[in-house]
Amino acid sequence: MPLAEKKLTALLLASRLVKEEDIRSAADEAERLGETVPQVLVGRGLLTDDYFAQLFSGAVKVPIVDLKRLTLSREIITRIPEEFAKSHGVVVFEDDPAGHIVKVAMLDPLDYETIEFLRVKLDRWVEPYLTTPESLQHGVRLYDEEIGREFSELIAENVKKVLGSGGETDITKLAEAVPVARILEGILEHAVALGASDAHFEPLRDALLVRFRIDGILREITKLHKTISPILVARVKILAGLRLDEHHAPQDGRFRYETASATEIDIRVSVMPTMHGEKVEMRVLRSAGRALALTELGIDAKNIAIIEEEIHKPHGMILATGPTGHGKTTTLYSLLHMLNTPQVNIVTVEDPIEYEIARVNQTQVNVKAGVTFATGLRAIVRQNPDIILVGEIRDSDTVEIAIHAALTGQLVLSTLHTNDAPSTFPRLIDMGAQPFLVASTINITIAQRLVRRICRNCIVSYETPEEVKRLIAAQLKLRGDDGAPVKPPIRLFRGQGCAVCGQAGFSGQIGIFEILRVSDTIRTLVTRLATASEIRTQAIKEGMVTMFQDGIQKVEQGVTTIEEVLRVTRE
Repeated sequence: MPLAEKKLTALLLASRLVKEEDIRSAADEAERLGETVPQVLVGRGLLTDDYFAQLFSGAVKVPIVDLKRLTLSREIITRIPEEFAKSHGVVVFEDDPAGHIVKVAMLDPLDYETIEFLRVKLDRWVEPYLTTPESLQHGVRLYDEEIGREFSELIAENVKKVLGSGGETDITKLAEAVPVARILEGILEHAVALGASDAHFEPLRDALLVRFRIDGILREITKLHKTISPILVARVKILAGLRLDEHHAPQDGRFRYETASATEIDIRVSVMPTMHGEKVEMRVLRSAGRALALTELGIDAKNIAIIEEEIHKPHGMILATGPTGHGKTTTLYSLLHMLNTPQVNIVTVEDPIEYEIARVNQTQVNVKAGVTFATGLRAIVRQNPDIILVGEIRDSDTVEIAIHAALTGQLVLSTLHTNDAPSTFPRLIDMGAQPFLVASTINITIAQRLVRRICRNCIVSYETPEEVKRLIAAQLKLRGDDGAPVKPPIRLFRGQGCAVCGQAGFSGQIGIFEILRVSDTIRTLVTRLATASEIRTQAIKEGMVTMFQDGIQKVEQGVTTIEEVLRVTRE
């Protein structure tokens, strides 16, 4: 086994992400197929391409590049033939202005034969970068034409057709027409390629604004002619099974979309009326393929030990809290992965089912068929479960059933919308739960936010300005954290912006967490209807690290910036 592969396998075992028996089985198959262990694990869905790339990069000390984030030049890419690029898994993405170095994205940056061939052909020193198959495919597409050219021409062509058709007379027919479908497909493909979590169609007075949320931040992508707005909205409504003749009331739906790379994604749709037309919000729900390890999520060793102790209790509730889109469900999937053994019966009711988990009985919410979180949970408790996952606690019925399930011997996992961990208790009581039941059933509550990671390729440090030190101290005082052993960092970090991160200075996201384990003292406070502030003070005394403190620790480690932490936690 090559040294790089040995390092990768050791890292997988150390991360506890893949079980030892899976690695042994993959090793046997890899030997038979002539592949590597990580390649087999990716093929089985136990390891994603992105995480494999991170492990590979660390093992062989080669930087990662995501071609989807770059503004690529067709002139540079076509420096090597298209067939060679596809057959050898390589794309040229940057040429040194001085003419001495060329940067290439490769699926296998240890393919020295290909690197030497490129060095001779291009008469340049070749600097290899690791990339994923999805990223490489995005780069190869430029052999046909530059990104956005076909998309822009298609939009212009369809605007002319709409203008020539006399407005909305045949809007249904136009919405079903192939060119209109291709426009929507182009937008969705672009959203998937950029890693967007949401796509927005926002009608303005004189245009239709298209924006994507990427790494938690909204970015303006393009403005389309205002005439295109109603037919695009109609096309989305058709796919999502919504009423075409309803323009004055909000509607919700969903549909499944298959990307050019044959990956299926779920699109959750929300349409609502605004001053200048109907606004569409499309949530892009990718199948994660596997559960992330707690360390990947951003949880430190101390809190992992607390979580592992609490989730192995036979009953009670574990709640993940925070705003929409901040990774609560991802955290619960990670916990399910740890709990999922042949000896337990796990049943879930979710909206949506983000990916299929072996040995877990998963139920999709279907309001039209009468399957809600509450009704689904009522059915689940009659299925003799050991562990129950409820996608979200939204109402008093769901709260009541979940609490009674936790009281009668099941371990219940769910999510809740609160600003921090201590607010969980007043929130449940406000939803109708009895204080003594809340106090006796909750084992642990995990509050979280997502922040952007600093790009590792262009990270730099600088001395913390005095005004930032004062701001951090003021934020600690506002939260009641000023008694905790946390001081403003001496040095801060940021990304300068480079080709790897598309000049953003950030690449990917990580969580900051606040994990509150319910002690006897906190149970007493909850029973006495203590405020969230009082519960917070006691939890800090017992050693709870707040989200802001956890964020500061990640700032000190160079994982994220102080601006990112303040963006999601600032009081």
